[in-house]
Amino acid sequence: MSNSTVPRSSAEASTPVKTAVPPVTGAQKEQRSGKLSLRLRFRRDRVLILMTLPAVLLVLVFNYLPILGNVVAFQDYDPYISDNGIVSILHSPFVGMENFQRIFEDSAFWNAVQNTLVLFFVQLVLFFPIPVLLALLINSVVRPRIRAVAQAVLYLPHFFSWVLVIAVFQQMFGGAGMLSQLLRQNGHDGLNIMTNPDTFAFLITAQSVWKDAGWGIIVFLAALASVPTDMYEAAAMDGAGRWRRMWHVTLPALRPVIALLLVLRVGDALTVGFEQILLQRDGVGTGAGEVLDTFVWWNGVRNQDFGYAAAAGLVKGVVSIGLVLAANKVAHLMGEQGVYKK
Repeated sequence: MSNSTVPRSSAEASTPVKTAVPPVTGAQKEQRSGKLSLRLRFRRDRVLILMTLPAVLLVLVFNYLPILGNVVAFQDYDPYISDNGIVSILHSPFVGMENFQRIFEDSAFWNAVQNTLVLFFVQLVLFFPIPVLLALLINSVVRPRIRAVAQAVLYLPHFFSWVLVIAVFQQMFGGAGMLSQLLRQNGHDGLNIMTNPDTFAFLITAQSVWKDAGWGIIVFLAALASVPTDMYEAAAMDGAGRWRRMWHVTLPALRPVIALLLVLRVGDALTVGFEQILLQRDGVGTGAGEVLDTFVWWNGVRNQDFGYAAAAGLVKGVVSIGLVLAANKVAHLMGEQGVYKK
């Protein structure tokens, strides 16, 4: 028998064959553990970072760099010291917390805060749910052509300026408007809603709904488009009607978007529409028409009290940041992501 047919011994047959295993590098360990270092993440996402770099630079230049100008809130700032704004800041006298003390002792400031909060709560209750309801209504329309026409009609007023919007409302609800003329023709007194301080908050909310509700629909329709049709079909097979499908399928799909927009809306609570209110401020008086934005504009631009106006704006910004953090914390407690993760 040749050597090729002689069987190997049992000891030789049971000996495992050792192969060379390359050593595991640190990068591979990080990939296996799911945690990548900053260097590896930068190398992985360098193309995306380069794409977003121009937008980041624009935000830094036009949003964050002007924050340094808040130093005038601690000064008796005089822009006429020099043609150069930086020189004016350097040579303006430092007054410390004097401007902030004036703010908290000013009854006009607290009146503006009160009006701002009233407008915010009215718009939060009456305006915020309307885009959600309209998106649900449009999404339930079967024919695509009717759905497109309805969305276009609701979206069109967003492109109107506030001057045009207020002019339309003036022609309808003003002292010589359509509603007042109709009442007089039927033996009743005329009605001027545009100059009534008691209904000013509802007037502002109605204008915002007519102008910007269509804009909010887009976000919710995009969220509804991501809902798989299989979920609706499965719910229908289980016997769920239209309302149950909306409650158990549609609304849960919109919940993260609603939570995100609600957090952003709460953070923007102290900004209730500068141009819209400024155009109608004189008609209803400062008692009902003065908000924080118009208060800052009136004291800074009209009265030339720049340090005082900057202090009011700085207080507004700090409070807005606190509202965003608080609202985002509530979103986390409700199980939603909010603006950022935990």
